[in-house]
Amino acid sequence: MNVLQVSAEIFPLLKTGGLADITGALPAALRSVGCDVRVVLPGFPAILADLSDSWVLAELTAPWGERLQVRQGRLRTLAVDAYVIDLAHLYARPGSPYEDAWRQPYADNHRRFALLSWVAAQLAHGLDAHWQPQVVHSHDWHAGLTSAYMTFMPLTSLRVATVFTVHNLAYQGVFSPACFYELGLPYEAFAVNGVEFYGQVSFMKAGLYYADHITTVSPTYAKEIQTPQQGCGFDGLLRTRSSSLSGILNAVDDTVWNPATDPHLPSPYQVQDMAGKAYCKAVLQQELGLTVKSDAPLFGVVSRLTDQKGLHLVLDALDALLARGGQLVLLGTGDAHLEALFKAQAAQHPNAVSVRIGYDEAYAHRIFGAADVILVPSQFEPCGLTQMYGLKYGSLPLVHRVGGLADTVVDCSLENMAEERANGFVFDDFNPQALERAMARAFALYARQPEWEAVRGRGMQQDLGWYSAAQQYAARYQHLCA
Repeated sequence: MNVLQVSAEIFPLLKTGGLADITGALPAALRSVGCDVRVVLPGFPAILADLSDSWVLAELTAPWGERLQVRQGRLRTLAVDAYVIDLAHLYARPGSPYEDAWRQPYADNHRRFALLSWVAAQLAHGLDAHWQPQVVHSHDWHAGLTSAYMTFMPLTSLRVATVFTVHNLAYQGVFSPACFYELGLPYEAFAVNGVEFYGQVSFMKAGLYYADHITTVSPTYAKEIQTPQQGCGFDGLLRTRSSSLSGILNAVDDTVWNPATDPHLPSPYQVQDMAGKAYCKAVLQQELGLTVKSDAPLFGVVSRLTDQKGLHLVLDALDALLARGGQLVLLGTGDAHLEALFKAQAAQHPNAVSVRIGYDEAYAHRIFGAADVILVPSQFEPCGLTQMYGLKYGSLPLVHRVGGLADTVVDCSLENMAEERANGFVFDDFNPQALERAMARAFALYARQPEWEAVRGRGMQQDLGWYSAAQQYAARYQHLCA
């Protein structure tokens, strides 16, 4: 089964969030179940720099008349064959892949990511004479136009199936209707049964409408997005496509997230010997100027700082956390007002609160290695990887019961403890009081160390690997091609 993966970013070469973790791990996972996977990516500098033994596969003219090159080669770091769009003025820019240094979306993002989808469609249509995909699997709005372009290309004898994965429905790639005329799609595509969304162009809707099959990153989220509360305006469309919609839970790359082998930790550890975790905690407390206390539960946050992530609830509950003797360490970036509020708390409580604004992959690993509890109080969460990293590292996740958080974390209630299913703390109502009650349960369990250790060990031994997810994707591909 030849599979072409289409995405805007890929770990470890380019990452802004969990999307890159998934697109970085999935090719190897699919290879383990018999798929031949290649990737197509925009020519961001970090990606081009990793492309080895490359040559120009084709010179093309974009729908708006611009000349570009498609380079073919192999990504050294990932050991995967790749097609990379070489058009420097579109991709060689400062800031993130999507925003400038002032956090403003680039004005030509519609071109930058339409081109990704358009080139993927050319590859599906035989651009590489030596390798033909049977399935094109595109990820999130940046690659949402792929199946739309493929729908309107001339028919060939070979039918190529399309899969579109929604990582977060809230990010929709919406552009003004004037942008449509640069995309190279026929006029009939700008319609309710097409890419039109409340008078504008939505790349996300293109994926949802034209793909043969839609997947989301957890079974619960697949149900939630069919409701008005979490459908982000697409719930009606998704209900009509429910027979072509499934949830496949994301997984964790054990070669990257494993406390026994993690090079970023000051000491490795595993479930049979947790001394290294205590050392990781003490080292981080000392480095950050927190009071070095083994019996002070350390709560960790590694997150985008947005209201969607529920970080305002953490601010509201912080006094209760500190009053019980807990500590907080946070790494993240996002909304300026949340950044300022967390920095103010760190200044007010320097011995108990540490805040670092930005993103640092190595430091994130160290937080997971040191923390006793990982906070993920998201208002909605398609899958969430943070809670899975917490489980792997023996940092009990405390989560809101939504999306993939509901699929992976079982509350430490009395009945779940008795049935030996508990692996964290879960609250239902999205408010500070519910979060505080879950925190209280965490403090209570932490005071009973034998029970805490049993729950922690259970979480660390969960199978969170990619093999099961890869099997489900491969089965879906086979069904579509059949």
